[in-house]
Amino acid sequence: MDSVDLELFEQSLAHATSDYSGHALDAALEELGWPDALAIEPPAAISTLFPLQGANNSTSSALDHVVLHSLGLHPPPARGVVLPAIGQWDPPGTLSSDGLQVNGLASGALRGLEFAVVVAAAERGPTALAVPSASLTVARVDGVDPNYGLSLVTGEDIRTYTELEPASADWASAVAFARLALAHELVGASRKMLELAREHAVERMQFGRPISSFQAIRHRLADTLVAIEMAEALLDGAWLDVTPNSAAMAKAVAGRQARVTGRHCQQVLAGIGFTTEHPLHLFVRRTLVLDGLFGTAASVTKALGEEMIRVASLPPLLPL
Repeated sequence: MDSVDLELFEQSLAHATSDYSGHALDAALEELGWPDALAIEPPAAISTLFPLQGANNSTSSALDHVVLHSLGLHPPPARGVVLPAIGQWDPPGTLSSDGLQVNGLASGALRGLEFAVVVAAAERGPTALAVPSASLTVARVDGVDPNYGLSLVTGEDIRTYTELEPASADWASAVAFARLALAHELVGASRKMLELAREHAVERMQFGRPISSFQAIRHRLADTLVAIEMAEALLDGAWLDVTPNSAAMAKAVAGRQARVTGRHCQQVLAGIGFTTEHPLHLFVRRTLVLDGLFGTAASVTKALGEEMIRVASLPPLLPL
């Protein structure tokens, strides 16, 4: 996409994510050709849509598409894909002589589908399977952010499934692209929280002047902006090589800085920020869930540190 096409595409996606959510947004994305853009130019498709989803607190099956695309499943055999459990990034399935065991999560796109895509750990490596939905137990998870529409997906000793082509799944690539997508969504939500806090600081009057003129408020907002810009800069660097390590670092930093953003913005908003009357809580809740998908900032950072200790070397510098 050239710059003009990309700008028009982003404007269309901005309207769609602000007007729709869930299945309605899925339909809008299909009409706009976002799945086709993902197949042709993944960096542009992901970096354009997911920040807008974060900023508008909207949901879709776009993450499912990203995972399926990364697995090489074209066209997607099913829209629904089973994701790892919160805080995990290993394949959600385990394939053995006892059958298939499944323990993971799914977006709202899985409900109503005849089959679900499950990547399972097996002796020959991660394997992509189409599993009948009737073999799985799907239970909605309300949790901290019920609007996100996650479901807990479990299954025991499943013997009815079909291996997909390619059966040998590139799970590391799927995890990397999913983490980049989630990092973009975290940055989008963080920017929205900063916008809400800044608007409040400009409009809220104390002692005859806006609180935005107070040094403590300015420091909070400045620290928040620095945190967000840091996360976005690392994302830009990660797209230059799209390795599992760089994607993991981008996701970990975006998750940590989203928490920093939520903390500072809550301080700026003060009492009104604690109420459901103000939308801040929607974005704080959403970032907590996004941080947990494909590994939390803490667990991913720990895994990266353990890997560096194991190999006794630092990862290569990003090609800036």
